[in-house]
Amino acid sequence: MKAMKFLAVFMVLAMLLTACGQAAATEAPVAATEAPVAATEAPVAGGAPEACADALGCAVFEAGDVIKIGMGAPMTGGNASYGIDISQGATIAMSDAGDIEGWTFALDAQDDGGTAEGGAAVANKFAADPAIVAVAGHIFSGATAAAMPIYEKVGIPMLSPSATNPPLTASGSTVFNRIAFTDLNQGNNAADFIYNTLGVKKMAVLHDGSDYGKGLADIVAAQFVKDGGEVVIEQAITPGESDYTAVLSTVAAKTPDAIYFGGYTAEGAVLVNQMKTTGLENAKFFGCDGTYGEDFLTRTGANGEGAYASIAPASPDSDAKLTFNAAYLEKFGKEAGSLSPYTWAGYDAAAALAATVKQVAVVADGKLYIPRAALVAAVRSLSNYVGLSGTFTCQSNGECNTDKPQFVVVKDGAWTNAE
Repeated sequence: MKAMKFLAVFMVLAMLLTACGQAAATEAPVAATEAPVAATEAPVAGGAPEACADALGCAVFEAGDVIKIGMGAPMTGGNASYGIDISQGATIAMSDAGDIEGWTFALDAQDDGGTAEGGAAVANKFAADPAIVAVAGHIFSGATAAAMPIYEKVGIPMLSPSATNPPLTASGSTVFNRIAFTDLNQGNNAADFIYNTLGVKKMAVLHDGSDYGKGLADIVAAQFVKDGGEVVIEQAITPGESDYTAVLSTVAAKTPDAIYFGGYTAEGAVLVNQMKTTGLENAKFFGCDGTYGEDFLTRTGANGEGAYASIAPASPDSDAKLTFNAAYLEKFGKEAGSLSPYTWAGYDAAAALAATVKQVAVVADGKLYIPRAALVAAVRSLSNYVGLSGTFTCQSNGECNTDKPQFVVVKDGAWTNAE
């Protein structure tokens, strides 16, 4: 009797195991037929999908949780217009990103002051937040360099819209990528334009000592000399000061035809305002993508007339870009591109990250899993991504843009094309 009962139980268990095996075989994910959405796969031991089995694991979201894209940027202080503008572009991207089976996206923009110390502090905060899956940034190069090794340890991919310092993609980082052009392109082309187009033969080169400012200034100075020009002085200024007349008086004694400045608006505007009182009223001022924007015009007024800058080239208008421009104006009361040259790149960086999250995300047992290693690889593998500011394909080092700069000049109180 006991044997018969045992046999009956054994047969029932066998039938149940067979049925389970058949169910598993028929529940494999099917191929996607439209824009990538979250894949669904059977969980492995412990309830997590197989994609979470590597050392970096997965970001896990319960029903109702929000997927966060981080951004480190100067949101206060003299150069806040850049952080505010770029984060506003990215905010619209998050609204446009849609959802993954009910899980929505949000931007978490934190103030890093544009400094290395701030960049590290924000990176540590993001690294401790399990809801942060990627970072659209950082915005300034010095903050970016400090943040990179922190994100590297935890597998948070970066896609910067505006950090242009060349060494950022030469460090071997697996997580850093950018859609901004590099300062090799910006600096070399700026030097050529100053020498060949503007006819400047003697130039002073100033910078703010930052990774970005000094790096760019060094590139410009070297190329200008290579072109045949003379750099009469190359000197750093101290950021945050309101009086650079001593430096400018020293520069004036060298009688340059122009001053090139590598740095940001706050210091660039002070230099421009004090040039005419230090014997440099006839010298041209040539800035960079860090000195462009409405804030520069406001700070310099009539003194800014005739100042030059190099910026990211304007992308052709498209229906998507025009729609974004209208949305930006309606939401923030400013024209896109008026506060910084990176409004559209801010949108693109955040939108591209959301798209790659959708590619790798997995839904299982009512939870959303985002495999961190797969996301790092997906961002680095970005190919022919069509954004508002251009079309981007990332190289093996994270360099996704090979554009040359556009040159602009202040004419009648507005930035206009200089070519």
